[in-house]
Amino acid sequence: MIVVGIVIGSGIFLTTGLMAKEIPSPTLLLLAWTLGGLHSIAGALTFAELGAAMPEAGGQYVYLREAYGRLVGFLFGWVSFLVYLTGILAALAVGFAEYFGYFFPALSTGRMLYETDFTLLGRPIHYGFSAGHVIAVLLILSISAINYLGVHFGKWVQNVSTIVKIGAVLALVVAGLLHTPSHTIDWTVSAGEAGVGMLFSGFGIALVSVIWTIAGWEEVSFIGGEVKRPERNLPRVLLIGVGSVTVLYVVVNYVYLRAIPVQEMAGVVRVGEIASNAIFGHAGTGFFAVAVMIAVLGSLNGTILVGPRVYYAMARDGLFFRSAASVHPRYLTPGAATLMQAAWATVLTVSGSHESLIAFVIFSSLMLWIAAAAAVFTLRKKYPDRPRPYKAWGYPYVPALFIVVSLGIMVNMLFETPVESLAGLGLSALGLPAYLMWRRNTR
Repeated sequence: MIVVGIVIGSGIFLTTGLMAKEIPSPTLLLLAWTLGGLHSIAGALTFAELGAAMPEAGGQYVYLREAYGRLVGFLFGWVSFLVYLTGILAALAVGFAEYFGYFFPALSTGRMLYETDFTLLGRPIHYGFSAGHVIAVLLILSISAINYLGVHFGKWVQNVSTIVKIGAVLALVVAGLLHTPSHTIDWTVSAGEAGVGMLFSGFGIALVSVIWTIAGWEEVSFIGGEVKRPERNLPRVLLIGVGSVTVLYVVVNYVYLRAIPVQEMAGVVRVGEIASNAIFGHAGTGFFAVAVMIAVLGSLNGTILVGPRVYYAMARDGLFFRSAASVHPRYLTPGAATLMQAAWATVLTVSGSHESLIAFVIFSSLMLWIAAAAAVFTLRKKYPDRPRPYKAWGYPYVPALFIVVSLGIMVNMLFETPVESLAGLGLSALGLPAYLMWRRNTR
């Protein structure tokens, strides 16, 4: 439920239209979703070995620390707290508020409470604080409070929201498959006027969108220390979770293609809403808004649940605020770390800059994914006698394939979005002085 709940957010309802602008071909669209899913499955099989061998709180932070030392582990945690996990929380909460405003316009992101213009470093900036931002902040704080009070409460929110979310997506799929399409899907692939080079480049851009729509499966490793029988269950969780989402995403996109001609969805952000309207009629808009809100709620709760375990592990190593290493004596949760995450996510929410921060960190996060996958090779050589209840299926080919494809995506991003990619590296580099400060205090 955590894997599926985190992965299925708003992306599946918004991404396909942007992909269709780059590759206006039904065949290539479904191929991109299939290959992106297989890439994530390869990553899940790789991470499963690490999780089964080191079932500790912090997950990827622990894997990187054990393979390459404390600095690399810290940089992962630094990026996670500064912009990645907290930025995702901010973006999800604002996304929830946008669709919440469909039912309650007075509380929408369009109702501004405060606006101002100012200049920063010579650049004019417009800032607006809306009623929707208030809803977003209240959502983060309330879900964080639920997870502060115990894993039991957070678990129930996750399970219920994920079941309802899957039900809503399946309702869309069944109705879409029964719906008589008004057009015939053209499965032929032609470069046309764009040329093969542009089509290949566009496919690479679309693949980035797919991988980041499926991203989040690795977050379950953060709670490895609290999973029952992790040596058996973590590999199962990763494979079943990522595999199920991949199949579901491919089928959902087939439904989109049946409901809307690919030429009409090109460049459209709310492609899920248009497909819902085509399938359900005028009621589709309301159905879509509810589906997105439920999807975002489950993803938000899952990230709030697992994220503090990273900061907790860092603090235990003396590389984060000392209080983050504490466990609440009554609720048995990393309470202080949960509150810190909520506080910073709130700041990013009201700042209005969370979306750009996530764009900056994508490149460096891919780099850390590659480092974690390579840790399978490093740790086998470094600790050959360490017990490994599960060994990566297809080793060494599957982990190597995951690394090679991820590297290819990074290279494509470096050419297509150089500013965001280099900015992501810059944000990671800011962690170096912070690491030196905490290491000096620990000594």
